[in-house]
Amino acid sequence: MEKQEIYDVAVIGLGAVGSSAIYHLSLSNKRVLGLDRFTPPHTLGSSHGETRITRLAVGEGEDYVALAKRSHELWRELEAKSGVRIFSQTGGILIDSGEKPWAKHGSEGFWDRTVRFARNNQISHSIPDLGEVRDRFPAFQIPDSGRVYWEKEAGYLRPELAIETQLRLAKGQGAHLAFNSPVLAIEKEGNHFSLRTPDRIFFAEKLLISSGGWIKDLLPEKSKIRFKICRQVLHWIEIDPSFSWKDSPVWMWGFGPDSEDFIYGFPSLDGHSVKMATESFLEVDHPDLIQRSASPEEQKEFWEQKVEGRISGLRPNFIQSEVCFYTVTEDARFVIEPWKGDLSALLVSACSGHGFKHSAAMGESLAHRLLKDLSKRNELDQ
Repeated sequence: MEKQEIYDVAVIGLGAVGSSAIYHLSLSNKRVLGLDRFTPPHTLGSSHGETRITRLAVGEGEDYVALAKRSHELWRELEAKSGVRIFSQTGGILIDSGEKPWAKHGSEGFWDRTVRFARNNQISHSIPDLGEVRDRFPAFQIPDSGRVYWEKEAGYLRPELAIETQLRLAKGQGAHLAFNSPVLAIEKEGNHFSLRTPDRIFFAEKLLISSGGWIKDLLPEKSKIRFKICRQVLHWIEIDPSFSWKDSPVWMWGFGPDSEDFIYGFPSLDGHSVKMATESFLEVDHPDLIQRSASPEEQKEFWEQKVEGRISGLRPNFIQSEVCFYTVTEDARFVIEPWKGDLSALLVSACSGHGFKHSAAMGESLAHRLLKDLSKRNELDQ
């Protein structure tokens, strides 16, 4: 096969982080390539379903706070550049039922961590009185033992719109995008990589591998076990017409000690339904094996175990349900490391269900890191 152009940087996987990275890479004067096995945004990965919560006091880890803050800045910059509204600041509440502190991913009480991180990082927040919360947000049937954290700058992102906007701008700035092009194999050839897809071979000096759960297809067998694929189900439930969800914040509620003792939701976007979900950590071997529809039994179980007795102002009528998945590590930390020990290729994966809020800053940081390394290599070659 005739050798093609060698790109300076290639990004494999154009979801949350990949679309941000290629947008920032396209701001340089480098030859940039983006590859995706589907046509993003799509409904087969981890970045769809209308909305994603964003907040600054990130209970998963205090070191993520800076990423969340920078991402909020970048969303606003992207909105100003594109004219598209991606981030809605509604405020957000985190509820802990207070009987047994909710522990997310095996960490200490998630509510307490969130409050501590907010205080340490000067994040605008308050711990309102339960009576005040009940008056302001009557949908939440919080027990007397409950505790509530309020964050002013929390809200929701529109993931599909964010991905589409970043890719559109990247293409307009000269990036080459190849959709429906799964990378079947990566080989190192001298100072560059060859990327084999079903139709052709691409070449690049630097790589960012951000393929989400499909990272399993590009790793040695012994490394795959680090990444756990967990199916998630999102539900849109009918609003009782006698109840108003107009001024609802985004919200998260931990009501027991285990990771799955949890429910989260959003204000109504259509005026007729409220989107909410829980989290599940049951493993599926591969993203291609995920059951992509939710059964009536799953909907009934969600209503009885998560919603009933906690959330009022809704009818037990599921307007729709959608399926996505998390790629999870044991400690719920992000993985950012050289691919197979090669410093010219970076692997970023396993956002563990809390990645979209950080994706703008992660993409920017990874793009700058790759461009800096590329500049260093060019200086050495001269």
